[in-house]
Amino acid sequence: MVANFLIGLREGLEAALVVSILVAYLVRSDRRHRLRWIWLGVGVAVAMSVGVTLGLGLQSRQVTFRTQELIGGALSIVACAFVTWMVFWMATAAKSIAGDLRGRVDAASERWWSLGLVAFLAVGREGMETSLILWTATRTATGRDLPESAPVTSEPLLAAVAGILVAVLIGYLLYRGAITLNLTAFFTWTGAFLILVAAGVLSYGFHDLQEAGFLPGLNAHLFDVSDVVEPGSWYATLLKGFFNFSPRTTYVEGAVWLAYVAIVVPLFLRLIHQRSHPADRHPVPADK
Repeated sequence: MVANFLIGLREGLEAALVVSILVAYLVRSDRRHRLRWIWLGVGVAVAMSVGVTLGLGLQSRQVTFRTQELIGGALSIVACAFVTWMVFWMATAAKSIAGDLRGRVDAASERWWSLGLVAFLAVGREGMETSLILWTATRTATGRDLPESAPVTSEPLLAAVAGILVAVLIGYLLYRGAITLNLTAFFTWTGAFLILVAAGVLSYGFHDLQEAGFLPGLNAHLFDVSDVVEPGSWYATLLKGFFNFSPRTTYVEGAVWLAYVAIVVPLFLRLIHQRSHPADRHPVPADK
């Protein structure tokens, strides 16, 4: 639940920041008459994101188990790529996003449809990422797709919606100047957490491909601690929800998780170091 809340909060805040910057710039530049196109773009993007979310939920109940696992595995890999790109992009763009958006508004101000397109692309990207990441994260937390006759649990969706609502509130307060937020620090810490979430989503995607018979080794376990961490217990659920920890982890899942973390974490830490110490990129030569 916390992971879904964080996904909703982070993705929602990115979209809310974009909208609040666009709206504030139009208001301060005395172009209020253009606001309706911003809200039109936002509305279309939200409707598209909701449609994608519903479509993903419906398809998982209308196909065979093997097809479910193949689709789930493929989308989990795509979702991991989205998360990874998002984490690195926001770690570098948090400080410059306002200026970049103002430049786009100035360039698009003479074409009414361009403002709506800017808002649609900015919010739609976050919405599509949220839909895909939430769907795969929910599969990770539950351990499998629910059969058609099983009751649908709404907790993951509610947690994500709560995060989005909090993000919208923060965006509004930032627009009104009621609060200040260190965006660089926020996106750094949440990015570090989401790297672990992405590692879990990726490893579970490979588990889906094993379930579908696309990859071998489903019964070859790297470790089995189910006698200590009982599946279904509250602590097993927490570990599953946060880090996709499975008491029975196959060699493929373990190798994928370790490889992803071993590559992405050092790159992320290097990026943070370079951002904090920009002089290290281009050292000044010593005087001769």
